[in-house]
Amino acid sequence: MIDLNIAPELKTVIPTVAVGCIAATVLNSDHDESLWREIDAATARFRGVAMDEARKLPPIKALRDAYRALGNDPTRYRGSNEALVRRISQGKDLYRVNTVVDINNLVSLETLHSAGTFDVEHVSPPITFRIGQPGESYSGIGRGEIKIEGLPVFTDQLGPFGSTTSDSERAMIRLGTTRIMMVIISFLGTEGMEGVLARATGLLTQFAAASRIERWVAE
Repeated sequence: MIDLNIAPELKTVIPTVAVGCIAATVLNSDHDESLWREIDAATARFRGVAMDEARKLPPIKALRDAYRALGNDPTRYRGSNEALVRRISQGKDLYRVNTVVDINNLVSLETLHSAGTFDVEHVSPPITFRIGQPGESYSGIGRGEIKIEGLPVFTDQLGPFGSTTSDSERAMIRLGTTRIMMVIISFLGTEGMEGVLARATGLLTQFAAASRIERWVAE
C-alpha cells in the first residue's frame, strides 16, 4: 500500500474530505471501443444539462464549497469533475487519451467525484494531500503552468504533482505506464466509497488487465 495521508490543516477546513485509492499493475492501450460504449452511455446523462443545475449535484457542490472554504473562486479553477460535465453539457466530446485515463474519466462521470490517476514510477512517496502553498505551481497536462495556491493538492518528496483541478505532466499516465495509483476524492465523507472503489477496480481489470491490486481509503 502506498503511503498517503491527508494533512491535518486540510481536514480542519474540510472535515469531510476523504480519498479512495487504488494501486495496480495495468496493461494500457490507446483505445478500447467497448469502454467507449460505456463512456458514451455515461455522457448521455449530461447532454444538454444546464450547468446551474449540474452545480447543485452534491459531489460538485461539495467541491465548489471546499474551494470557497479554502479561499478560492470555483469559477476560476473549476474542479475536474465539474469541468467534465461542463464539456459534455456544451455538446463537446470527451478527449480520448488512453484507456487508463479514459477509465479515470468514466469513474469521475459516474460518481461525480474528482478523480486522478498517476504513474507510480514518477511519484516518490510518502504522499500528502494538503493545501497548496503560496508560490507553488506545476506544469499541468495540456494547460501550461497552474498556480495551485489554496487548492487541494497531492505532494510527494519532489513536490506537488496533482490536484482536484488538473494533474501535472510529471506523473501523467502514458501508454507505457505499467503501475498506477488512482485517487477518487470525496468532499462528502466515505459513504459509498467502497462501492466506488469496487467499480473502478472492475473497470481497470476488464479494460486494462489490472493485477496486483490494492485499495484503501484515506480519511
